[in-house]
Amino acid sequence: MNSNEVRKIFINFFKQLDHKIIPSSSLIPADPTVLFTSAGMQQFIPYLSGETIPPYPRACSYQKCFRTSDIDKVGDEFHHTFFEMLGNWSFGDYFKEKAIKWSLDLLVGKYGLKKDKIWVTVFKGNNDIKKDTESIEIWMRNGIPRERILEFGMEDNFWGPVSTTGPCGPCSEIYYDRGEKFRTKKCDLSNCGPGCHCGRFVEIWNLVFMEYKKNVDETFSKLPAKNVDTGAGLERLTAVLESKESDYETDLFLPLIKKISELSGKSYENNKKPFRIIADHIRASCFLIADGIFPSKEDRGYILRRLLRRVIRFGKTIDMPKNFLIPLSQIVINQYSFLYPELKHKENDILTIVQNEEEKFEKTLLLGLKKFNKIAKETINKNKKNIDPEYVFHLYDTYGFPFELTKELAKERGLNVDEKSFREKFKKHQEISRAGVEKKFGGHNIYAIKDEKAKIKATKLHTATHLLQAALRQILGNHIQQAGSDINPERLRFDFTHPKKLTKEEIEKVENLVNQKIKEDLPIKVEEMSYENAIKSGALAFFKERYPKIVKVYTIGNFSKEICAGPHVKRTGEIGKFKILKEKSAGAGIRRIKATIIE
Repeated sequence: MNSNEVRKIFINFFKQLDHKIIPSSSLIPADPTVLFTSAGMQQFIPYLSGETIPPYPRACSYQKCFRTSDIDKVGDEFHHTFFEMLGNWSFGDYFKEKAIKWSLDLLVGKYGLKKDKIWVTVFKGNNDIKKDTESIEIWMRNGIPRERILEFGMEDNFWGPVSTTGPCGPCSEIYYDRGEKFRTKKCDLSNCGPGCHCGRFVEIWNLVFMEYKKNVDETFSKLPAKNVDTGAGLERLTAVLESKESDYETDLFLPLIKKISELSGKSYENNKKPFRIIADHIRASCFLIADGIFPSKEDRGYILRRLLRRVIRFGKTIDMPKNFLIPLSQIVINQYSFLYPELKHKENDILTIVQNEEEKFEKTLLLGLKKFNKIAKETINKNKKNIDPEYVFHLYDTYGFPFELTKELAKERGLNVDEKSFREKFKKHQEISRAGVEKKFGGHNIYAIKDEKAKIKATKLHTATHLLQAALRQILGNHIQQAGSDINPERLRFDFTHPKKLTKEEIEKVENLVNQKIKEDLPIKVEEMSYENAIKSGALAFFKERYPKIVKVYTIGNFSKEICAGPHVKRTGEIGKFKILKEKSAGAGIRRIKATIIE
């Protein structure tokens, strides 16, 4: 049973049980407090929390997810950064009885798993929340004997919330006993079962009975309704159904594994860890880029850059040729586009970005590795266990080594790195950098202009940058992010993330849209609020480390909303005619527009 059949059977099963089939949401979540969509339930949080009345009582989906917490485990049998989560939900409709019965009906009746190989775990209770005896009784009524029902605590059998507060609840995990032949690690045979890491028992589905809300003060209160939130990893479920040793031997990864072997001339059996890391990370990178994430030095962009640089580094260990990211990315695009068309739509972006990152990092990787080897040897010769933080930052600043890469290399040599010291040096570096380029990122130093006419024109140009950014995002996509800006009384300069040169037609569309908004004479409203509330209101902010606790938000009609330090005109009609003078490259993945206004 291949992965497409597994996915299709799951969706059809719940569709017949009156579940609304919901398409996957973006990997960039609506909640600004979390970086990525890491679970299928995130798009349903307003319904689960009771904040919004759900438009349907039951839902089902296959959701693309991304988690950074498992990045160090990638390379074993079942861990990934990107994965697909199959799930079904009840919003105050059915609860434990049906959720448990249907899970067995699907696993045994549709997927053909053996009931006598199924084990489950339940929440054993604590001082705040009582033991889940109800689930134990329901499992037993459905044919799972008491000896195959184990009890665990908060860490294993209480799920959520995704953020610091929100809906959560006790869960019941379903495990499958794959048999002795899958025990790849030694364990205490007398205690072997769900939760053992020997490889024999694999968790295939988690049923969360979401009836609590975690509050800011760490207490729990009851939600308005009892909900069901389930999640089954497609990769792991497919591996179990195909009786494969790991997810990487399923059809989800075999095309990538075969291509890596072909390009490197190496066998998968002798190089499992680098093969698996490369396959996982390139798949994840393609999906991140397709959702509008670009490599950068912070937040989501930093994670993407880290993934790609790990791919390149592990590629070196198995002699992958230059530009190997391109054919691997094409496999991902071709394999998944029928389900996730955004991959095909963003194919040029994906291929351009991975090639740029590979070329950019290739230039310094070998030099950086030589430098690291020298540093490591020096550290060992001095009988030290910790690499000097100055060296760690030097590898980052000069050779583009993410901290995590240096940490990984150090661990291979039996050495340690001090993350706290690195973060302190990084913060100090940021402060120095910001001091040097302050006028380029929001303030523009317009207030320092003494000539009144020049100041007025610079203010109009500054307001025009807001319109320009909104127009670029509307025409080219929401991946557009400000990467720098500078204004003088004659022209504006605006740098933004975009992987390729704008066409003549795109430039005309942008220019025309800005002028259209100027002609509409839109009002410009300014409000003061906390940074957190500004983000929640939908305001754009691209230089997060610069903003104070209280910020100004400028809203231009329904077209643009940004955090900014000003100054601005009162209405767009005051700006004059907008004219783009030039569009060119300003670095890898960065484009630059110079424009002016004709008064």
